Amino acid sequence: MSIHPVLLCGGSGTRLWPLSRKSYPKQFAPLTGDNSLFQTSAQRLSGQGFAAPVVVTGGDFRFIVTEQLSQVGIEPGAILIEPSARNTAPAILAAALKLKGDALILVAPSDHVIPDAPRFRDAVLAASEAAQAGQLVTFGIRPDRPESGYGWLELSTQPDADFSPVAQPLARFVEKPDLATAQAMLEGGKHLWNAGIFLFRADVLVAAFEAHQPEILAQVRAALEAAQSDLAFTRLDPAAWGGIEDISIDYAVMEKADNLSVVPYGGVWSDLGGWEAVWREGEGDATGVVTSGEALSI
Repeated sequence: MSIHPVLLCGGSGTRLWPLSRKSYPKQFAPLTGDNSLFQTSAQRLSGQGFAAPVVVTGGDFRFIVTEQLSQVGIEPGAILIEPSARNTAPAILAAALKLKGDALILVAPSDHVIPDAPRFRDAVLAASEAAQAGQLVTFGIRPDRPESGYGWLELSTQPDADFSPVAQPLARFVEKPDLATAQAMLEGGKHLWNAGIFLFRADVLVAAFEAHQPEILAQVRAALEAAQSDLAFTRLDPAAWGGIEDISIDYAVMEKADNLSVVPYGGVWSDLGGWEAVWREGEGDATGVVTSGEALSI
């Protein structure tokens, strides 16, 4: 069974200003190479075992999405246009309803850095058995510092030394901690960073919304049923979409579900949440200065 990538491609463009801005969020900028983060994300989730990606984005970015995918030779399976930003839960649910049935869906933000694409794909393929069996699978990143800017995942058992991508029950989600709590979790060895990447069957996610968020399910279903086709885009209905709660997938269903698994990922990962993160991913000179492209360091 092919895995259907769903790339979340919204964003307010505030955290990496002025390179990233409201009209051109960071996923469209070439921050870590010649291609944009969005292009690199699409490439990472393409090839054998992966279907054409579904992209969920805003109306202002629709032509940037098609142009950047064309530049790297990727044809989208669908492009869903959100009339307004409503956080991740409605966006992910709309994609699941679009794909239908037992389609196996991999949800990923389009602005993350994961340099070792083969290792990440191996982790996804390793997680697919649990997802096909009805689990909502999330991916936990091996932490290398007491980061208070991320949510964390508490494991039921400590991962092995190699961080093999073996699915295990997820004990609980942990909100962004203070520094002391983050340090304790890092030293304890049973907590991972929450990357916001998920793998599940479409029908399993829909069932989770039926159980925990039936109103959101009805509203998103109505927005999709009344959607308008516009060139290569599917415009979700503004009237139905406008009343949907602004809520993340974690709060909406993941923290309430009892069929949760986590797969450890031991490779490098970053959400490039600020300029310090961009600096950390770059290669500095003898004085620690990181540059990109033509630049004069004084």
